[in-house]
Amino acid sequence: MRHIVHGRKLGRTTAHRTAMFRNQLTSLVRHGKIRTTLAKAKALRPIAEKVVTKGRQDTVHARRQVRRWLLDRTDVKKLFDEISPRFAERPGGYTRIIKLGPRRGDAAEMAILEFVEKGD
Repeated sequence: MRHIVHGRKLGRTTAHRTAMFRNQLTSLVRHGKIRTTLAKAKALRPIAEKVVTKGRQDTVHARRQVRRWLLDRTDVKKLFDEISPRFAERPGGYTRIIKLGPRRGDAAEMAILEFVEKGD
């Protein structure tokens, strides 16, 4: 039974899963949206929400905590300077998942994970 078991393993080791989430989070910050499977989008969403919430604080400690997930300094700067200020008045729910339907090759359910408010 899965009592109080959180998160998805997605058929990967812990290191592989962490690296995949870092890469996807980096792409989400750079491009504003990513196209991935529904399961990966649902697993990535809480991580992205927490990173944006940390970005709203704009302290040295918050930048170091975000740096654990975003390995490129320019992405950290973009998160703190452009993305997080857009959500300053919003209490949460910074991302949305849009279902796309099955993928042609293996019929995996596809989705788009994007930020709610568009940046200009």
